[in-house]
Formats: sequence, C-alpha cells, structure tokens
Amino acid sequence: MSNLKVFGEVEESAVRQIENCLADERAVAGALMADGHLGYSMPIGGVVAYSEAISPSGVGFDIACGNKAVMTSLYIHEIQGAVPALMERIRKTVSFGLGRSNPTPIDDALFDSPVWDELDTQPGQPLKQKAAAQLGTVGSGNHYVDLLFDEEDRVWIACHFGSRGFGHTVASGFLAIAQGKNFSDRVKESEEPAVLDIGTPAGDLYVEAMRLAGEYAYAGRNYVIDQVVEILGTRILESVHCHHNFAWLEDGYWVVRKGATPLTLETAFIGSSMGDISVIVRGILDDGRMPYESLMPLDIGALGSAPHGAGRVMSRTKAAGKLRNIKVERERPDGSKYMYKERRRDPSTALIDWPAVQAELTGRGITVLGSGADEAPAVYKDLRTVLAAHTNIEVLHQLRPVGVVMAGDDIRDPYQD
Repeated sequence: MSNLKVFGEVEESAVRQIENCLADERAVAGALMADGHLGYSMPIGGVVAYSEAISPSGVGFDIACGNKAVMTSLYIHEIQGAVPALMERIRKTVSFGLGRSNPTPIDDALFDSPVWDELDTQPGQPLKQKAAAQLGTVGSGNHYVDLLFDEEDRVWIACHFGSRGFGHTVASGFLAIAQGKNFSDRVKESEEPAVLDIGTPAGDLYVEAMRLAGEYAYAGRNYVIDQVVEILGTRILESVHCHHNFAWLEDGYWVVRKGATPLTLETAFIGSSMGDISVIVRGILDDGRMPYESLMPLDIGALGSAPHGAGRVMSRTKAAGKLRNIKVERERPDGSKYMYKERRRDPSTALIDWPAVQAELTGRGITVLGSGADEAPAVYKDLRTVLAAHTNIEVLHQLRPVGVVMAGDDIRDPYQD
C-alpha cells in the first residue's frame, strides 16, 4: 500500500492487520513502528490517520496508556546500596495489580466533568465511583514503576500504565455502540476495526470520553510518580509525560496511535525491557520535514510518530507457560484446610527460565519485584535496533534500570499494550 510505511522488521501478521485498518475508506495513511507486533484489531505500534472519523478499536482497551518519567536531584551513588529496600517500599506503597483500589482516594477536578453523567448508564456500581476508587493504581502485565540512571548518573523515576478499568469500560462500551448495541452491552471481540464518524453523537461522545480517560491517566501517573519522589526524599528537575494509546486531531485528521509515541520537538520517553536501556527522545528533521508537520502528502512516512518500546517477539504463553487448572491448598479463617482449583502457568511448558533470569538481573545490580517470565528481557526486541530503524528520532538520554516493580505473574491482564 502506497499510504503505508513499515519501519524495521515487523511480523507479517501485524502488517496484514494494519492493512486491514487502512481498507476503511476513511483511513488515509498509516505507519507501523519497528516495535510493532500483532494486537487486537490494530497492531501494537500502529498509526492510522482518519478523515472525519476515529477508531475506538485502534486506540484500544487501555485508553491513554503511556509513560511519565522524571529526572530527580539524586545521583545513583546516593542510593546504590539502598535500591532493594527502596523498591520494597515502592511495592508496599503503590497499588499494583488488576482491579485494585487506591487505599487513599484522590480528589481531582476531572471528576467534575459532565461526561461522567453521559457514560454512567451501567447498572450497579457507577462508573465514576469505580474510576475514583482505582485512580493512582498501576495495574498488571507490562505496567511498572522503574528506577533508572542516565549517562551523568542522575536518578530517574518512570512509570507505565493508562486509564485502568475506566478506560476498559469506555472502550468496551463504544465497541458495542459500533456494532449497533448499547454502551452497557458487551459484544464479542472482532478483528474488524470499529470506526465512528466524527459529527455523530457516538463519535463525538467517544472523543470526549477518550479525552477524559487521558486526563485520568495523566492524574494517575502524576500521583504514582509523586509517591515515589516522596519515598526517595528527592525533588523533580525535569518531567516527560505522554500517552501512546490515544487519538489526536492533527492538521484536520484524527491520528490514532496504538503503542506509538507522538513525536514532536518536545521530549518523550520510550521504555524497554527490565534489563535494557530506556530513552528520552525528541523528533528531528526527516526528509526536510519537522516531526509534527502536515500529513500532506499522505505518504510522508512516520506520521509524526515513534515506537513506544522495544516490541514483543514472544507471546506470554510461550514465555511463561500454558495456563492449566491446578489444585492449591488454602486455609480458612478457622485454620482448617481446603483444596481450591485455580488457573496458573505451567512452568514446564515455558521457554523462559524465570529464576535464572532473576539471578542474572540481580547479578547486574537490577532489583526486580513482582513480574514473571512473560516480561523477561528475552521476550522483547533490542531497543537500539528498534530505534535504528527510525531516522526521525534524536536520543537525548539513555537510562539504565536499577529497580523494577510490577504486579506478580499470578495476575493476568489481557488488555495491556
């Protein structure tokens, strides 16, 4: 397709997936970043520009998933021996996991938005109430809080997550609307992209709901970073904050990015695996154009976009093993025992030896709490190779990890990017 640009070596299934998105007559141009891989309906690393339309399936279930990274006033030698204890404090302070609630509710102006009343149509717990309870929680899967240091030994804090259950509910509701159902209905997932016209009640409400989810994600990441800053007893010198699952109105087109970083002259954070560098970047000249310049002509390439990470090369099932029903002994409040059946990964079917990975990371001075084989460094591409496929990126800082906290591998989140 002349209006599709693919960067680097990306699996053919992901290319076919974005080509399917571009088959829609409202899609005018597309790009697939070098960290691209198969996703739901639209590949991770995919970018599609729409004329007078927007795609809820393109943005995805984790609306406004993104990163915040801050440079602190600390230097790595000031915390070197204390990193394991600091990471333990972070794990105990920050709420990780699927469906978790924040024990300290956050009052934020975003809850005054009238959009909540238009979305709160579901029976049972109001969406606004559910969202308020989860604000400031990190989630599971590839969502994390990291401590890193740069080439001048300055300590950085980074986090990665999105709009939590609120965003998932919004996405599910508008996927139902796209199939002619009600917001509160639930429909089967479809590989066919869901696209809503701008100027219709559904399309316009989705834009408002998506933007509200973006405010929610920003507020959550701000809260978590502030928690970690307090734990470290430091202050913020520089801040980088952006979504990579979102849609932006650019030059009259709605540009939908799923797992792709908007690239401007402002700084952005691109994360990686727990054992590799992450980077602070900004856009540079590419074929005579500035990063965010007009989308015309339609085949200009990256569409003002960059990768959002290293990109998976191995599925979670291959890495961590197949899910099987196993019997687990549990204890009742009265002390008696009983057998409980639950689904867990079978390590005998895993390609990744997680204990060996943990030992190797520890030997390199990287403390990892939580997580599991499905997030091991080997399941990701090399970030340097991914970045080398893009000529529109300038790397300002390389950040090396010293501490990573994620939810445990017993918590599954099917919709992380």
